[in-house]
Amino acid sequence: MRAVIQRVCSSSVTIGNVVAGKTGPGMVVFLGIENRDGAADIEWLSAKLVNLRIFNDAAGIMNRSVTETGGEVLVVSQFTLFASTKKGNRPSWIRAAKPESAIPLYEQFLVRMEQLLGRKIESGVFGAMMAVELVNDGPVTILIDTHDRE
Repeated sequence: MRAVIQRVCSSSVTIGNVVAGKTGPGMVVFLGIENRDGAADIEWLSAKLVNLRIFNDAAGIMNRSVTETGGEVLVVSQFTLFASTKKGNRPSWIRAAKPESAIPLYEQFLVRMEQLLGRKIESGVFGAMMAVELVNDGPVTILIDTHDRE
């Protein structure tokens, strides 16, 4: 799994003319699922995200997690995070999981995030054409890959 995390002041995802998810301060997680991903990736990444210390403490130092701040979370599926641009100019998404395996993993990820946070999270709709709006706070943007755990 690959995730791009952005600390935000606010965010929303709209499908057609309907707002599917909306948050105040917290984080947006753009989530890509790869062919080789499974339950261990969900567990590791969700635990990492809810404990990631990217929010400021009273001294202005990034020392608090979304769990500690009570921040909101918006998760948006994004298969294009696995774009390969090695050959030519047209990206290939051969590493991105097909919907029949990616959708169950995406749904399990959402459930696990809610379990760990102890509250509802917002999300887009897998495979839908979505308009995502966000106000990046900082800016703080982090890339995490479950198969490249730095």
